[in-house]
Order: sequence, then structure tokens, then C-alpha cells
Amino acid sequence: MEFVADILLVAGALGAGFYCFILARRLTRFNDLESGVGGAVAVLSAQVDDLSRALVTAQKTAGSSTSTLNELTERAEDVAKRLELMVASMHDLPPNGAAAEPSTQSQTQPAQEPVFSRRMQSGATR
Repeated sequence: MEFVADILLVAGALGAGFYCFILARRLTRFNDLESGVGGAVAVLSAQVDDLSRALVTAQKTAGSSTSTLNELTERAEDVAKRLELMVASMHDLPPNGAAAEPSTQSQTQPAQEPVFSRRMQSGATR
């Protein structure tokens, strides 16, 4: 009886050893850096690094673009304020240079010819 138990024990140990040998071969192929999952993990890791660098670069570019855009917006607002002041001051001037009074003009200069301009009627189109 002991002999049969020893034979079964040896057979079980040999079966377990053979099973471990096959699992070890499969695991080495699975972790192979060329074609297995190890290679896929290595490629994905490299891609994550590349994307991280690209993200940092994009953030720096966006930050500089934002500051440039803010500066340009401030300049445009300043110019718009100055233009509004200029337009407001133009309302104080008389139309077509009529501000010059005849008493200030010298008698030797000939009178300026009148300037005619056309005005469009309210319903007319060009």
C-alpha cells in the first residue's frame, strides 16, 4: 500500500513539475519585450511620456498666448477710448471748415470755392 502511495506521490510531483515548466514558458513569452504584453506596456509607457511632454508644451504655449492676447486687448481698449474722444471732439467742429470767419481772412486771398457733396436719399441704394 505504501508503495502505491509513493508511486502516486511521485506521479503527482512529476505532473506538478511539468505543469510549472509549461507555465514558465508561457510566462516568458507573455512578458517578452518584442511581441508580448511586456512590449505593449513598454510602448504605452513611451507614449504616455510623449503625451506628457506635449501637454506641458501646449500649456506653456497657451499661457504665452493668453498673456499676449490680454496685452493686445488692453491696447485695443485704450485705442478705442482715444477714438471715442476724437469722434466726440469732431462733433464740436463746424461742418466743412465753416469755422473760418470772413474778418480773419485777408483781403488778398481769393475766396475758397464752395464744396458740394451729395447726400443719399433715405430709400436710395448705391
